[in-house]
Amino acid sequence: MAKHQFQTEIGQLLQLMAHSLYSNKEIFLRELISNASDAIDKFNYIRLTDERLKEIDWKGEISVKLDKEDNSMTISDNGIGMNEEELIAHLGTIAKSGTKAFMENLTGDAKKDSNLIGQFGVGFYSVFMVADRVDVITKKAGEEQAYMFSTDGTGEFETKAVTKESHGAIIYVKFKEEEKEYLDKWRTQEVIKKYSNHIAYPIMLNYTTEETEGEGDDKVTKTVQKSEQANAATALWTLSKSDLKKEDYVEFYKTINHGDAEPLTYLHNKVEGSNEFTTLFYIPKKAPMDMYRADYQSGVKLYVKRVFITDSEKDLLPPYLRFVRGIIDSEDLPLNVSREILQENRILANIKQNSVKKILQTIKKLDAEEAETFTKEYNRVIKEGIFTDHTNKELLLDIVKYKSSKEEGLVSLESYISRGNSDKKEIYYIVGESEKVLRNSPLIEAYKKAEIEVLIMDDKEVDEIVTPMIGEYKEWTLKDITTIDAPDSKTDEEKEEINKEFKSLTDKIKAVLGEEIKEVKISTRLTTSPSCVLKDTSDPMAGMAHFFVQMGQAMPEIPLILEINPDHEVIKKMDRLEDESLFADIAWVLLDNAKLAEGLEPKDKGAFASRISTLATRAF
Repeated sequence: MAKHQFQTEIGQLLQLMAHSLYSNKEIFLRELISNASDAIDKFNYIRLTDERLKEIDWKGEISVKLDKEDNSMTISDNGIGMNEEELIAHLGTIAKSGTKAFMENLTGDAKKDSNLIGQFGVGFYSVFMVADRVDVITKKAGEEQAYMFSTDGTGEFETKAVTKESHGAIIYVKFKEEEKEYLDKWRTQEVIKKYSNHIAYPIMLNYTTEETEGEGDDKVTKTVQKSEQANAATALWTLSKSDLKKEDYVEFYKTINHGDAEPLTYLHNKVEGSNEFTTLFYIPKKAPMDMYRADYQSGVKLYVKRVFITDSEKDLLPPYLRFVRGIIDSEDLPLNVSREILQENRILANIKQNSVKKILQTIKKLDAEEAETFTKEYNRVIKEGIFTDHTNKELLLDIVKYKSSKEEGLVSLESYISRGNSDKKEIYYIVGESEKVLRNSPLIEAYKKAEIEVLIMDDKEVDEIVTPMIGEYKEWTLKDITTIDAPDSKTDEEKEEINKEFKSLTDKIKAVLGEEIKEVKISTRLTTSPSCVLKDTSDPMAGMAHFFVQMGQAMPEIPLILEINPDHEVIKKMDRLEDESLFADIAWVLLDNAKLAEGLEPKDKGAFASRISTLATRAF
């Protein structure tokens, strides 16, 4: 017998299970049955694809045995089983940082926290909400030796070699004294029907009951062992939609998502023709915790003719739909399909194309309240899709939403068009890191004055790359207001006159600022601010911004253009100013103030502060 220490995070998790998460303890049985079902799925796949195992007379089954005298429950399966190395890897440690992430995401609300259990792949440990001790006896298919894993849920666990005739796993749960309710046949049956009714394999409930025979003095009470199937054992997605209620879909979702939360929406689709397949997809109300992790878990399981193939293939749907949960069941793929074949298979490509379109159409049809929830959780990944999925670009553009300079909340491009100038057919936007900075940017002043709506895109990391490549939406061109002339009532002749009038001033400011800026121009976009800065979009580096981001490299510095407001009192006075030192201070402050207004930093903060002090002193 070998003793082992639990991984630190596992130890913390076990303490949490034992002492904190009491709001929904019955989920322990859901998690253990779900694990058993997965193990049977995996063996079933091997049996049907390995010539040596095809002749085995085998049928997947899960057993739940209640023992009131021993105060225990035993959950058994005839699935793939584990060897000692896998026991330690899966139950004693967590290879990925899921457990740590689980601990970091705890809210203190027991019910909410219990819903996180399955999302992080730590469902087995939920058993310690009800157990004093757990023994796992398992034998991996194709191997001779069986092993036992034992723990009381404290800091240690033991493993040792044991004898077991067949492959699969037996989980012995010794209940705490206060958890005897789960030894009641009706209570356990209720939990199985609630969470596991649509597990595709029979769940046999084994229990003892007392039966009376005879009458009068001949009456005899006997203890009888009984066994009955506790679930429907029909894969829900194979049933007709007309035979299913919303409640059926919701309960199945809770099983595959390992939680009590209901989905935002779902779609069940059966396709017949050259390719025959069934899909059942769910969109969670809350984004998965690992959605922005590189090692995110796929939420879609692939079946072939109801035989489980994989739940780890991330190419079943495009990465931007990684939040979707559900099932794909194909009638045409070969059972022995490899990962390489999956990536190149035309049948799967057709299924993927059909699935994506159906999912996006379903999202587009969400009602106002549902759409608001969806946008809050998934707007950013939809933008990823706009950048990567050119086939469904229009559908994605129908779904994505942005903040607006005129409207409350988030607005769609369609709603912007309904309020826009149908003659010009232009959608105006500004990109930056801070909503507050963008709304107060001098660059937006002229649009506010002209009552023209501007989309406020404050997710700079994504918007700066995605938005420029959109180009058009329903024949309306997207325009970055930092790269175009602002709305202006002046004629070309008037503009030319102003440029001539202030030519000496712009040249003088450029001489003071030198290489710090590329150009000084008279602005048509400013109404109240004295100056603003823009990146020179004609610079070659500006057009290559998204390539640098994709390669994970820092963006080279793009030259700035300083625009000054000829109607502002400061600019008018500068044009008449003879004090060279004061002129230089004002020129630098104009540049640094304009930078700050756009969320940029002055190159020399100390010099900026000193100049402000000097100007303040000269004002008195």
